Amino acid sequence: MTPLRRWAPALRVARREAGRAKGRSAVVLAMIALPVLGVTAADIVIQTSEITGAEAIDRRIGGADALVLVQPRTAEVAQTADPDRGTMTLRGGRRAQPPGLDEIEDALGRDIEAVEVRAQEFVRFETDAGVADVEITETDLTSPLTRGLFRVDEGRVPVDRSEIVINHDLAESGFVLGDTMTVVGGPDLTVVGIGDNTSFRGRGMAVAQPGTFELTERPWNRTWLVDAGGAVTWEDVRALNEVGAMALSRAVMKDPPSDAELHPSMQGMDDAPVGSEDLAVVGLIVVMALLEVVLLAGPAFAVIARRLQHSLALMAASGATPRQARRVVLASGLVLGVVGTTLGVGLGLLVGWLSLPLVQRFSSSFFGPYDVPWLHLAGVAGFGMLSAVLAAVVPAWIASRQDVTAVLAGRRGDRRPSRRSPILGLVLLGGGVAVAAYGAVQPDNGELLIAASAVITVLGMILLVPVVVAGLARLSAVLPLPVRYAVRDAARHRARTVPAVAAVAATVVGVVALGIANASDAEQSRATYTPLMPLGTAAVAGPADSDWEGSRAALAESLPGAEISTVEGVDSNGVHRWTDVQFRVDGRAVRLHSYGSALATQAPIADAIPPLVPELGEAERAAGDRILREGGAVVFTSRAPTGDEVTVVAREYGPRGRGTVVGRATVPAVMIQLPGHHSTLQAVLSPEAAAAVGAEPVTAGLVVSGEEITADQERTATEALAALTPDLSLYVERGYQNDDATVIVLVVLGALGGLLMVGGTLTATFLSLSDARPDLATLSAVGAAPRTRRAVAASYAVVIGVVGAVLGVVVGFVPGIAVTFPLTGADWLQEVDPTLPGHFLEIPWLLIGTIVVVLPLLTALVVGAATRSRLPLVARID
Repeated sequence: MTPLRRWAPALRVARREAGRAKGRSAVVLAMIALPVLGVTAADIVIQTSEITGAEAIDRRIGGADALVLVQPRTAEVAQTADPDRGTMTLRGGRRAQPPGLDEIEDALGRDIEAVEVRAQEFVRFETDAGVADVEITETDLTSPLTRGLFRVDEGRVPVDRSEIVINHDLAESGFVLGDTMTVVGGPDLTVVGIGDNTSFRGRGMAVAQPGTFELTERPWNRTWLVDAGGAVTWEDVRALNEVGAMALSRAVMKDPPSDAELHPSMQGMDDAPVGSEDLAVVGLIVVMALLEVVLLAGPAFAVIARRLQHSLALMAASGATPRQARRVVLASGLVLGVVGTTLGVGLGLLVGWLSLPLVQRFSSSFFGPYDVPWLHLAGVAGFGMLSAVLAAVVPAWIASRQDVTAVLAGRRGDRRPSRRSPILGLVLLGGGVAVAAYGAVQPDNGELLIAASAVITVLGMILLVPVVVAGLARLSAVLPLPVRYAVRDAARHRARTVPAVAAVAATVVGVVALGIANASDAEQSRATYTPLMPLGTAAVAGPADSDWEGSRAALAESLPGAEISTVEGVDSNGVHRWTDVQFRVDGRAVRLHSYGSALATQAPIADAIPPLVPELGEAERAAGDRILREGGAVVFTSRAPTGDEVTVVAREYGPRGRGTVVGRATVPAVMIQLPGHHSTLQAVLSPEAAAAVGAEPVTAGLVVSGEEITADQERTATEALAALTPDLSLYVERGYQNDDATVIVLVVLGALGGLLMVGGTLTATFLSLSDARPDLATLSAVGAAPRTRRAVAASYAVVIGVVGAVLGVVVGFVPGIAVTFPLTGADWLQEVDPTLPGHFLEIPWLLIGTIVVVLPLLTALVVGAATRSRLPLVARID
């Protein structure tokens, strides 16, 4: 008999059973389809966001045959098919003249048409608040060669030097068609079109005709779009390389050269092999995802096997083998896997398409057209079907070993659980802890070992879940009736309970481990962050010859009520000349681990400490102010202070970088040790001390305090300052701010973990209620109140959710704590600041509390509210 014919009866039984129990089948389909849907939608978004092939070429070179970039400082270059991926100078030396179009024509051996593109220059435009920088490209958009570089949605392209086309980001600043844009120190331009650069978004950009802004011609970097009258071959590209030019050819990108055809210095650079670490991470993700799906769908197949046990017992009594019995249950996994996978892929195609506009908002690059990676989706479909079949393996094995006599007599036919499984679970759990501990102390690849340990510990935990459930049942005598019933029923039907609890626990393991790692990393960033100024203070820095009076007036108008003070100091950031000041005690330099100011000086000159040093005590500030009034200096140090005098040495540096000592003096000093690893200033000099070493004070910036500065006020003030001097910068000290990625990771972890946990708990709970209908009907028959059924249903959810969550938290601590050692541990931490720990450990208790307490209670309320309180009586024997 062929394999197909052997499987045909089992598949027919599985199909009929799925149609007979539509509700249970829908639950299984959801468990299989949801992961497939998510992976399909994510893959579509990723593939659509990656621009490759002909579309990428059109965005980069428009309608040209090639883009040619000259390199006049080199006599010859080598490149890969895409010069952005690899170039190298073969012969150095300056050329007398940069290669022009004539040399490009000679290298190609034919006449060409070319349009020059001058891009990525910033031009200052006037706005209502002041001045803003706009990225400008000069090229002829009327030429067919530029078609595809910029998309015009409204209006038209510029045809002369009095017109300009802007992107939508710039239009949001208030510009519309027909408006006049005024260039600072330049012409007035009419907005004739609004559109977008086909590659990038998220910042103001505009395109104008060549010569509109008289952008500086840079012969060392000129770019042409070339119409060569035909394909620019790899031989043509090499010929261009020989004259010092690089080329991005449409024909070469469609048919790239082999590695052997590249110059020897470029061979291997076009290859992008996937590293072993990447493969290991992908493998771990696949294993964990597969395990999660198997555990989520496992309870459903356990119930299916329970429903089929009478039929399987009749088959066994008629001579069927255990293999044939297993085949029936596995056929259910295959049938539901095919349907669920098909449903998941189909819905994933729709969800992916609907998600593209939302995801596009968070990307600075424009996506391509809707891209369906059919080969990838075939793998995803295979993944879904495999997970369904694997989810049915354990129920199939248990069903094939049931007591036929007991089942035919109407009793439960489950075999006693194996005693070897808990022992193996303890071994795996201990091995996972050992691997995690070993990975925590490894200097390299420790994260991979810890990730592998997570899989090992989860497998060990799964084998220990039956012991935990049975143990709770023995301790349930003191619990209220509904909870006691749910706990004991869960222990009695371990085939459906264990996968459900394990699925919840496995989800929580991943959430807790990643949550601890993410929170600890954020805690390290927070602990090692040193504010440049007290919170809420702002500083304006710029060249010493800036319009400081105008800047004060602009700030006063933009920030009414704020206190604005001028800070003078040693010119530490001069353009052509600057002064460096060193401080020595007993011939040794005063040590600071690092320092950096928000102003253009590291050493202010004042008779009192400026409001720039955060966390400075009142006693220290008073002592410093006193020594400054006496003509001394306040010096900051990372070590314990010594002495009450300091030798100040001032050196002046010129354009050639050679320092000349301009003064040396020993002055009274107050040494202040700073607690952090970074100082905002080296020191503060009194006017007398500065004069003693020949350091002339210059205006180093303005300090703004006394008012909370909002983001809108900051933007308005920045534009107002830019209208005065383009080199002025405004910095507002807001303290440590959580990185957007950190916040997003925590939100995604909580949402994903909560979704999987609630979904798994609800699925297992309703399956348990379906399987327990005879027991609940009996409760009603013996006088249980109608609300008892709701209480029992809610208790099922609490038992599955709480037990799974607690197990997951305990196991998740293992890889979570271990990964903090390689992630946040560094020798430099204690070298820089001995008060810092060797590594950082932060437990996200809010996230854990939500998972362990809030979600199970919420799920219990949902289950209790959705459960019928009355059931019709059913016949039962056992």
